[in-house]
Amino acid sequence: MGLFDKLTGTRRPADGITPASPRDVRAALLGLNRPDLPYVIRDGTQEDADLVAEWRLAEPTWQTFFVQSQLSRAIRIRMRLDHEGHEVRALEEGWEISRVGSPQTLQISTQYTRGPSRTISTRWTVHRADEAGLAATETFRFDSSDLVNPLRDTVLKSGWIWRGVVFGRL
Repeated sequence: MGLFDKLTGTRRPADGITPASPRDVRAALLGLNRPDLPYVIRDGTQEDADLVAEWRLAEPTWQTFFVQSQLSRAIRIRMRLDHEGHEVRALEEGWEISRVGSPQTLQISTQYTRGPSRTISTRWTVHRADEAGLAATETFRFDSSDLVNPLRDTVLKSGWIWRGVVFGRL
């Protein structure tokens, strides 16, 4: 792996894996969808991509989860399947999030970033621990890699390259 690949998040499959068909790769990525996950993978035609993976920020059933998570960035990954090169070109886009109103709702700002990044939100509860004093227990954890890793791992298991895009077109 070269320096540029490391900066863009590009990964290559293990040697000896026969690349799956584009239809199978697409089906495998869409097969990651589950109603209990905070993200959705969907058709990306509207966003000039083959597939889009994003947090379920707009869905009412997930609003409370995201408001409580103290999430500070919204992430969307637009993916293009390159049939000849057996690679998925992935453009990670991010926006800052703020909380507004009462009850709080999420509002996406115009501050935009492009390229791989990682956001981790944690919540800790401090409590008294025996004679030792105070102790902290992690009560909540939210990690943006929970969205990226399953996508990338599925592509690699399919024998395709996961190519992170920072510059140029998807």
